[in-house]
Amino acid sequence: MTLGSQIAWDDTVLPFQLDLTDTRGRVARLDGVLNGVLEQHDYPTQIEALVAEMVLLTALIGQTVKLRWKLSLQVRGDGPARLIATDYYAPGENGEPARIRGYASYDAERLDPAAPAFSQIGKGYFAILIDQGEGTAPYQGITPIAGGSLSACAETYFAQSEQLPTRFSLSFGQSRLPGQSERWRAGGVMIQQMPKASPFAKGEGASGEGGLLSAADLLEDDASENWSRANILLDTVEDLELIGPTVQPTELLVRLFHEEGPRVFDAQAVKFGCTCSEDRVRQSLSIYSAKDIAHMTTDEGLVTADCQFCGAHYKLDPATLGFEAKEAGNGEA
Repeated sequence: MTLGSQIAWDDTVLPFQLDLTDTRGRVARLDGVLNGVLEQHDYPTQIEALVAEMVLLTALIGQTVKLRWKLSLQVRGDGPARLIATDYYAPGENGEPARIRGYASYDAERLDPAAPAFSQIGKGYFAILIDQGEGTAPYQGITPIAGGSLSACAETYFAQSEQLPTRFSLSFGQSRLPGQSERWRAGGVMIQQMPKASPFAKGEGASGEGGLLSAADLLEDDASENWSRANILLDTVEDLELIGPTVQPTELLVRLFHEEGPRVFDAQAVKFGCTCSEDRVRQSLSIYSAKDIAHMTTDEGLVTADCQFCGAHYKLDPATLGFEAKEAGNGEA
């Protein structure tokens, strides 16, 4: 495989369909996006792993939202990892790349370096939010933290909130190609079994952890057999096939699902990108009085603000802020 073809598939999400089993899915490869998110902060290894998994999930799930929509994933817990948050901004026009950003809030003193990354979250919830733009109410779905990984939480969310059988196979970590420095790479496959009619849960109980629905509770007969076969095939995937760069996503789909009739669609490019700006900072401070602004003013006579996602640092004249602003000003970013 040439370097050119590697670069062509890095930071893309490839939608596909298995025509013989009513299964749809996506293959994602992330390189620059993931490094763009992680290099903004000096996270401990376990926090980096959680953010990497969330960014990969965000790319796979976000590909389905419509133009100009925003999708957000959030994990909040009572453990050392308090918050993992990511945003996916769909393209403004067809052909443009989507943008992804993310960050984490954590208590470094409580981190257990010997414990798995997922255990650092503790008890809490996994949430998916979709913002369709001005004049609409954002959609929000929440499911408890369960299953041993963030991808398992996402699978539970789709079973509970969408009643849609969903499976993720993810791989992420730091790797070094010959002659290059060490970089983060990630890759994954997401599959979903599409309902032939209105989805419903079988029986009165649910088989997932804590009484939550799982994919097995949503399928019957041929659909259940098709889903089981697709999962068995996905179980054979290797980490290096997911991450690449030696196996192209199209080649991977043929290796895994050649008997299921795989059909691919146009790939979606993704990049690291933030939407913060001085105008947004001013808007967020517009609800405060002059007295409140005074409490925020530093000894240097400025109000400062930092973007958690990209690290941008804003310096603003307090006289230009709040609903009692005395003058319009241009801050220094």
